[in-house]
This record gives sequence, C-alpha cells and structure tokens, in this order.
Amino acid sequence: MSTTKEALLFLIGSRLREEREKTGNSQEAVASVFGISTRTWGKYERGETMPDAATITLLGERFGIDISYVLTGRRTPQTNITNEEQRLIENYRAMDSAAQLNMQAVSDSFAQSKPKKEAG
Repeated sequence: MSTTKEALLFLIGSRLREEREKTGNSQEAVASVFGISTRTWGKYERGETMPDAATITLLGERFGIDISYVLTGRRTPQTNITNEEQRLIENYRAMDSAAQLNMQAVSDSFAQSKPKKEAG
C-alpha cells in the first residue's frame, strides 16, 4: 500500500515535533537558529510544508535530532563502542563456531567474577 505525499508530510512533521520536544527546545528556539518564523516552523511540524535539506542536516548537527527517524520512521542504531570493543567483535566474527562458544564461556566467566563498573 502506497502512502500519499500528504500523509508522509504529516508523519515527518509529527516525528520532527517529537524529536524537537525530546531535546527540550521550543518551536521559537529552533526557528530562531534557522532564521525562520515560528509560524514556518509550525508548518513543518504540522506537515503543511517541508524544511529544505540544509535545515534537516543542521537539525541533526545542532540539536542531535535523529534525522533518519524523522524522514523514515526508523531509528538510527546507536554504535557507541570503543575501538577495543569493535576489535573484539571483529575477532569473534572471524572465529569458527567452536571457538565462539569457548569465547562466550570465557567472557561469561570474566563478567561474573568482578562487579560491573559504575557509570560516571
């Protein structure tokens, strides 16, 4: 089933509002950053019109808004892993299944032997 242009604009506007509210910014605050009126920003959020590509890009950069989610409805997966963690993943994927099982057992053993690090 295809989605109409109007329906897509409404969905994008709704997600744009949702993401803006998550950042704790008002329509006025966001509009002023882009030098547009609050009325224009309101039209974006109501799906009456669409911001240009530069505005959408800057939303992500300046406000941390998930642009992929705004445009597609699919969240960008978080990949906040260190280089060391990435190396462990790559090494694990390069192992055969027997070695992976051994690595899982060793990893479980180490994880259970010490208390978790406190966030801070």
